[in-house]
Amino acid sequence: MAESIDEYFTATISELTSPETADPSVLQGLSPQRCLDVFDAQLGSRHLDLAARWLRSHGKGFYTIGSSGHESNAAVAAALRPTDPALLHYRSGGFFLARASQVHGSDPLRDVLLGLVAATEEPISGGRHKVFGRHDLNVIPQTSTIASHLPRALGVAFSIARARKLRVECPWPADALAVCSFGDASANHSTAVGAINAAMHTAYQGVPMPLLLVCEDNGIGISVRTPQGWIARTYGNRDDLRYFTADGTDLPSVLATAELAAEYVRTQRRPAFLHLRTVRLMGHAGSDYEPAYRKPDEITGDFDRDPVLCTARLLIDAGVLDPQEVIEAYEAKRTEILEMATEVAELDQLDGPRAVMTPLRDALDEAVGATEAAAKPAPTKTPSAPITVAQAINRALQDVLATDPGAVVFGEDVGRKGGVYGVTRGLQARAGTARVFDTLLDEQSILGLALGAGVSGLLPIPEIQYLAYLHNAADQIRGEGATLQFFSNRQYRNPMVVRIAGYGYQKGFGGHFHNDNSITAIRDLPGVVIASPARPDDAAAMMRSCATAARSAGVVCLFLEPIALYHTRDLYDDGDDLWLADDAGGVVPIGRARTYGDGRDLTILTFGNGLRMSLRVARRLALLDIAVRVVDLRWLAPLPVDDILAEATATGRVLVVDETRASGGVSEGVLTALIDHGYTGGMARVASDDSFIPLGDAALAVMLSEDTILEAAVKLARTAAV
Repeated sequence: MAESIDEYFTATISELTSPETADPSVLQGLSPQRCLDVFDAQLGSRHLDLAARWLRSHGKGFYTIGSSGHESNAAVAAALRPTDPALLHYRSGGFFLARASQVHGSDPLRDVLLGLVAATEEPISGGRHKVFGRHDLNVIPQTSTIASHLPRALGVAFSIARARKLRVECPWPADALAVCSFGDASANHSTAVGAINAAMHTAYQGVPMPLLLVCEDNGIGISVRTPQGWIARTYGNRDDLRYFTADGTDLPSVLATAELAAEYVRTQRRPAFLHLRTVRLMGHAGSDYEPAYRKPDEITGDFDRDPVLCTARLLIDAGVLDPQEVIEAYEAKRTEILEMATEVAELDQLDGPRAVMTPLRDALDEAVGATEAAAKPAPTKTPSAPITVAQAINRALQDVLATDPGAVVFGEDVGRKGGVYGVTRGLQARAGTARVFDTLLDEQSILGLALGAGVSGLLPIPEIQYLAYLHNAADQIRGEGATLQFFSNRQYRNPMVVRIAGYGYQKGFGGHFHNDNSITAIRDLPGVVIASPARPDDAAAMMRSCATAARSAGVVCLFLEPIALYHTRDLYDDGDDLWLADDAGGVVPIGRARTYGDGRDLTILTFGNGLRMSLRVARRLALLDIAVRVVDLRWLAPLPVDDILAEATATGRVLVVDETRASGGVSEGVLTALIDHGYTGGMARVASDDSFIPLGDAALAVMLSEDTILEAAVKLARTAAV
């Protein structure tokens, strides 16, 4: 089916005649060749959009969100350097093509078409998604539609200078800037608002923040209009954020304004907001029936604001091309792209789960292998005095900071105060304020800073102060961090170790924000490592394991720290100091459990606070002549399945002790793993109730207790083993 904007372009240009006297001044000092280069990128972007719909109509293409009306962003790319890292909006096709023209060795038209048909030859994602990304172009792939890439862009901009300060190798030049494009509708999302605020907050303190924010404002988000003037009113007069604006129909203006904005960011190392006024053509996507919410005359009224048409008129008025030459260039690009589309439509696609999951599997295998290798030979560290969990994590962080010059620890209160619970106390004094520092209170920005630092050569170790606060920013892990290796075929990696103080049972103050026992939001993230130490020696070793895995394999590691056990000293009786342990150094291999005891009557599988409760219950069970082995899972992703099966088989009875909630809790995954692997012995579980945790002693009414564990253990142990 013919597209109206396509027909309008050819009809309009065909009716034009060359001026009797050309007027080169309309180029405003731009060279004809530079204008032709940008025009070529605009033509390519337009015909890629048309080809996407042609492919879809033939059942060969899978993505029709296009860049039509936004092609002026090609001039933004022309104003930048190809070494400036870019995180692009899904309508930044012109930018991507113009960036590629600055670097030899790529075929961007074919690259985009390969993405449209999900071909395995596609050079960035390998057919896993249609993204604008390529490693040699310094375009970091994004699948975001709601500006969730802005916090990462903030982190990239911050890390350009911070990596140099720490003398750590960075993939971006010292004078690079980070550029990030997004739409006017997405500018209202909390993620975007938070990232822009964080950029201003950073600049206000005099910290380098070379970030160019490009808002491609077409005035509509799918069917919802952006109030006229909203973007200019919101960002046109903000301290610590220089505002630039340009009409996307005016190529010389866009190029000149983008150059001014880039020069400001590059020289002043401060953020700028480039408001690019655009128009959306051909609707939101191929499946979008635009007349359902826009009047026909309104739709066609935008045709004269088509940047491709406006650039063509500019070149004709300047005498660079005549109308026939414009039509010939337009049709030649159509022919080139359609011929290419016909060819790539027949290429192989990913053909099974193993092929699809290769980046995830390889990253995890590499992470596991790195920790297994680091665990051998056994460490020879001189034993020290037994310490608490909090002290153990602190010492492990000291080790990581001492051995990895790119390691940085940050979050709210981690610096001078040393954390709410003192876990990071003294680290800033030892490592310096450039490596251990406080951030503003915004979990999205904290995690985005980590994501940007990870792709920029650093090893970020951010802290989320409480587990409940992670939910405010979970998409930074789910949609950005966990997906990067998958959608870049491991060409880009964002290593990070996210410290999260969590779980229940802490005393003194609580409520559901400080005693959160839900980790459902992170348990199903492919490729993410989840560590859950309970004992001090494990806490130290597992922190070093996560740092090793993140640095070697680029994986995202979530390090869940049980608040109630931070300063615990005793196990059975007051003053016994049996929860203290020596940090012997070394690492713990990812995906390996730890077993306490060798009882033959019952296996208890547990983690976190459940370990301490289960060990206490095991002593009570011994008085009932029930011999128990208690297995600390330690790793919640990947689960230590081999150890789970071995220890379960040893007794033929398994009780899963799960302090998280019954619905969506860890025990569901453990029991399923047993069943999936053919275990036929007795099974039971105990978990906390499906409730938020109230304040005070009422919390004990809905959280797992030792008495509940004991009752379930006795009942299971006294049933016949299978």
